[in-house]
Amino acid sequence: MVLRSDSAAAPLLARVAEGDEDAVRAVIARYGNLIWSLARRFDPADAEDAVQEIFLDLWRSAVRFDPTVASEVTFVAMIARRRLIDRRRTRARRPDASELEPAMAVADSASAPDVDVDAARAARALDQMRPEQRQVLVLAIGHGLSHGEIAQRTGLPLGTVKSHARRGLLSMRALLGEAEDQAS
Repeated sequence: MVLRSDSAAAPLLARVAEGDEDAVRAVIARYGNLIWSLARRFDPADAEDAVQEIFLDLWRSAVRFDPTVASEVTFVAMIARRRLIDRRRTRARRPDASELEPAMAVADSASAPDVDVDAARAARALDQMRPEQRQVLVLAIGHGLSHGEIAQRTGLPLGTVKSHARRGLLSMRALLGEAEDQAS
C-alpha cells in the first residue's frame, strides 16, 4: 500500500483553495465534462460562457467546500446549477431586442417628408451604435423609461445605465452630425 502526502490526499477543492495550480488543472479535468453537460442542458447557445463563469465561481467558492457536508462532485454540481439558474434569471429580466424595434420604427408615410428623413437618419444611427447603448436609448426614448426603471428591467447597475445613455447620446450626436455633413 502506497501512502499519499497530505496535499495529495486532500480533496481537490481544498487544494484549489490553498492555491495549488495542479489541483486547478485536476478540477478542470475531473469536472469539466459534468459542468459542460449541465451548461448544455440549460442553454446550448450560451454553454461556453456559462462554463467559464462556473469555473470562476468554483475557484472563489473552493474555500467554502466542506467534505463533511457533501461530496466534492455534489458541491461542484450545486455551484454549477446555481450559476446556471442565475444566468437564466438575468437573461429573463433583460428585454429582447426584437421587442424594442416597434417603438423606434420610422415614421409612417402620412407624416411630413422632413420628419421621415430625420427619422430614417436616426434609425440608421441607432443601428450603428453599440447594442447596450442602443438598448438603453430605445428604452429611455422609445418607451419613456427612467434610468432606474431601465436598470431594474435590464438587470444592469444604475451607473452603467447612465453611462450607456450618456455615451449613446454622444454617439448619436456624432453619427447624426456625420450624416448631416454628408447630406450637405
